[in-house]
Amino acid sequence: MVRVVVIDDHDIVRKGIIAYLQTEDDLEIVGQASSGNEGIKVVLEQKPDVVLMDLIMENGNGIDATKAIMKQLTTCKVIILTSYYDDEQVFPALEAGAFSYMLKTSSAEEIASAIYKAYEGNTVIEPKVANKMMTSFRVQQDKPHQQLTDRELEVLMCIGEGLTNQEIGDKLFIGIKTVKTHVSNILSKLDVHDRTQAAIYAHRNGLIRK
Repeated sequence: MVRVVVIDDHDIVRKGIIAYLQTEDDLEIVGQASSGNEGIKVVLEQKPDVVLMDLIMENGNGIDATKAIMKQLTTCKVIILTSYYDDEQVFPALEAGAFSYMLKTSSAEEIASAIYKAYEGNTVIEPKVANKMMTSFRVQQDKPHQQLTDRELEVLMCIGEGLTNQEIGDKLFIGIKTVKTHVSNILSKLDVHDRTQAAIYAHRNGLIRK
């Protein structure tokens, strides 16, 4: 039996999913919750094999709940089941430890199949989400600076302008230690060895303010 917990703040949706899953002989619903915070408690108490997790909820969103669950129950497989597939939801959810990502437009049969596959260790990614992931991957491959945070991009621009760490700190109102951390992250993300190479990258990619 695959033990399942369903977390969704819409009662009709949650009850509908549970009603269908209860018709599956090999699935057992061991808990349900209507918020992320409640869901964390239920999951840690029941220790299910698979969790169906909504994303946008009050009293704890699905991303934070997924992160909390994965920290304490690493064997659990969290399947995101949501209506959203924008960058602000997809990538944070996967980074939080979500095992699969599905949309609520999926059929009941597809959801059940995803649960079985997760239990067996196989990931299911909604095609729309997979396309978005591949597009993002290609962009990052072509333009590594797309991976930089806004602050790291500002520091890179300063490096390109030839500023020292002290000058960067003074310009951006941040400490030297923070500047050094940003510089280290920039070199790693751009896969370059030193500040000179980072500066050359900034110039070649038009990141220097005129």
